Amino acid sequence: MKYRLLGRTGLYVSEMCLGTMTFGDQGFWKVMGGLGQDAVNTLVKQAFDSGVNFIDTANVYAIGMSETLTGQAIKSLGLPRDEIVVATKAFGPMSETKANACGQSRYHLMNELDASLKRLQLDHIDLYQLHGYDPVMPLEEVLSTLNDMVRSGKVRYIGLCNMAAWQIMKGLAISERNHWARFESVQAYYTVAGRDLEREVIPLLQDQQVGLMVWSPLAGGLLSGKFTPDGQGSAGSRRATFDFPVVDKPRAFAVVDVMRPIAQRHQVSVARVALAWLLSRPKVTSVIVGAKTTEQLADNLGASKLELTPEDLQALDEASQLPPEYPGWMLERQSRYRAQPSGKE
Repeated sequence: MKYRLLGRTGLYVSEMCLGTMTFGDQGFWKVMGGLGQDAVNTLVKQAFDSGVNFIDTANVYAIGMSETLTGQAIKSLGLPRDEIVVATKAFGPMSETKANACGQSRYHLMNELDASLKRLQLDHIDLYQLHGYDPVMPLEEVLSTLNDMVRSGKVRYIGLCNMAAWQIMKGLAISERNHWARFESVQAYYTVAGRDLEREVIPLLQDQQVGLMVWSPLAGGLLSGKFTPDGQGSAGSRRATFDFPVVDKPRAFAVVDVMRPIAQRHQVSVARVALAWLLSRPKVTSVIVGAKTTEQLADNLGASKLELTPEDLQALDEASQLPPEYPGWMLERQSRYRAQPSGKE
């Protein structure tokens, strides 16, 4: 397992992160996996023994049950606290009847941090993330709350998920102006078949030295190679019952067609090729992989050892390249003026 710096924190995290969305069977989240404590313990141990030191969960996963199962696994297995980095999130609804059981108000975030700590059986969260953008809340108040959490010692670093580039940059500017803790990571959807992040967000992360955690790196299983263009997939697969995230499917299947011969040459799964492509991207810090079985987790973690050739990467890049859009094509054109200065010596 390789380790990469998370933004500019100085904190090293494994390039493969264990996702916990499959943990727990509470409510709607059962379709994600519905795993119980014994299965969770097995997967957490397998990941840790494979060198994974990064675990990502969220309060909303199985309405708190995922955090509870994760915390109990850490305790039962006796994992050294100083050898694991635990990340969780808050924003989504935690009750169908309580008016203030969602969002990013100081009231809700403070309550949910304490609840997450209790469920995880920890005294601090290493990375506390906003699980989206709250249009109701002034970002200044949200960041003030997060800064207080860091100053209290209950949170080490803060991050965010699923925000537009302008929202991320606004948050960074507010934190800098007030000398508050700033966003050190972004968790976002990014795959070889869905490279929209490269238009605005990734250039921003490069410029501001913010880490990138990738969720749903196989596009909800669509890039596993187990689905066909007519919608047929393996029995029990998540996308068969929950068609998410949104994907340009003709484009995705065209990329899968390019990945198949690459996978055959390396004698690995198509899924492992898709994950290895992400690990080759210069701004990716860690790729979040969830699993229902030990076999699935082992295959996903194997991407850390797969070295795609320059020819492999070129073929994948060409097949998945984004169509040019304004102002991107104009910025690229203008950058050439400075790349090759004219004039006489």
